[in-house]
Amino acid sequence: MLWADHIHLRCPGNIGLLGCVLQVGFPNTPKTAKYAGNWDPGARQPLSYRIQKWLLSNTRLTKNMQVLVYGDWPNQTKNIKPFFTATYRTIEIESHRTRDYKGLLKFVFVGSLVIGKRPKLAIEIIEQLHKQGRKVALDLYGEGVLRPELEQYLEANNLNALVTLKGNQTKAVLKQAYKDAHFSILPSKSEGWPKAIAEAMFFGAIPIVTKISCLPFMLDGGTRGVLIEPELQEAVDKINQALENAETLKKMSEAALTWSQKYTLDTFEYEIATLLEGE
Repeated sequence: MLWADHIHLRCPGNIGLLGCVLQVGFPNTPKTAKYAGNWDPGARQPLSYRIQKWLLSNTRLTKNMQVLVYGDWPNQTKNIKPFFTATYRTIEIESHRTRDYKGLLKFVFVGSLVIGKRPKLAIEIIEQLHKQGRKVALDLYGEGVLRPELEQYLEANNLNALVTLKGNQTKAVLKQAYKDAHFSILPSKSEGWPKAIAEAMFFGAIPIVTKISCLPFMLDGGTRGVLIEPELQEAVDKINQALENAETLKKMSEAALTWSQKYTLDTFEYEIATLLEGE
């Protein structure tokens, strides 16, 4: 830090916490911080996360720093800047392709198979929709410690015809999966900027997500996707309600694509350069 022309922190994390403390001693050095977790002021979080958020937003201690956070939150200090992340280039933008919501509905789950992502809840939602007569299918992309448990659940409940564990796949495979899917489901416990959801929206797959972090912002309160509670029956009821109107789903899909395609890697690089030039 003593020799640096610019200090950049990535938070939250152990090294991020250390950096948050040390940067106070360098008030004249230009600084940025990317807070990659949930910036929601009302979220319940570990003490170390809360300390980092407090230090980063305390302009009496933290000088000459711009803090990049996910979502646009009220009553923030002047150094807190809403930001985003990206996966695809501008040249990868495709026009909206209208899907048929009357036949088989394809769902994708993209994320680690861990408790925090709630993959089992995603499977249970598909199971309930199937029992209610919906034509549905779910592909899960990702690996994790829950895979053996999920495999046992699929076997015990005869769900292998409906649900497939695809494991880790390449960017090209995921890209095609998003294009083919009607919905992307991710009932997480916590997120920063969920790239898997932004990626799905980029190709018109409607997100079905929990009301956490910046997801209500990404979905515009529900006009660009379906916001659910992490309770099985409530989630199924909310999805069924959305499925009743195919025209609304088509508009939702197009709105999701239009919004997400604003956030490309080209735009990301431009915005980063603008931040640095502003020094």
